[in-house]
Amino acid sequence: MNLKSDNKSLHWRVLGSEYLHQEPWLTVRKEQLQLPNGNIAPEYYVLEYANWVNTIAITREKKFVLVKQYRHGIRQVCYELCAGVCENSDRSPLESAKRELMEETGYGKGKWSEFICVSPNASANTNLSYCFIAEDVERINDQALEDSEDLTVHLFSLDEVKELLMNGEIIQATMAAPLWKYMAVNKLL
Repeated sequence: MNLKSDNKSLHWRVLGSEYLHQEPWLTVRKEQLQLPNGNIAPEYYVLEYANWVNTIAITREKKFVLVKQYRHGIRQVCYELCAGVCENSDRSPLESAKRELMEETGYGKGKWSEFICVSPNASANTNLSYCFIAEDVERINDQALEDSEDLTVHLFSLDEVKELLMNGEIIQATMAAPLWKYMAVNKLL
């Protein structure tokens, strides 16, 4: 089944576009669009972001490496996968994921594979979020946090990660989705 075969006829036509705000961490574009049915959307806002990465990191002892940090947007402290932005200096999302895991947790090495790619918000964001699995990682360095980062590293068993998911303590969608998929694919539910 080819679900993409007739997608071109569903695309919206851009009638006008202007940048309202352009900064490294937030670029906002306002567009006037025409839908395939002829309707006009006079103001549609698009947020341009760099691609993101996150990693389901599992130690040799089968412990999941998570971080805990405050997220000001929702004003909550959250458990999360190690995550970050694909920097222009990185050659690939995998290189970005390895760099972020080392910087934020001090963990590295292991066997890496790309696991899932999701859109954080396909209706308004331009970026993708790549999730990797890193198995048999080990602590090889200290954290090297940026000035804007204040997070702690935590090791959890599989059952503890399931409990965090079930209790809504891992709330970030781009992290919960890969973890739920990991549980489903490995028949761990």
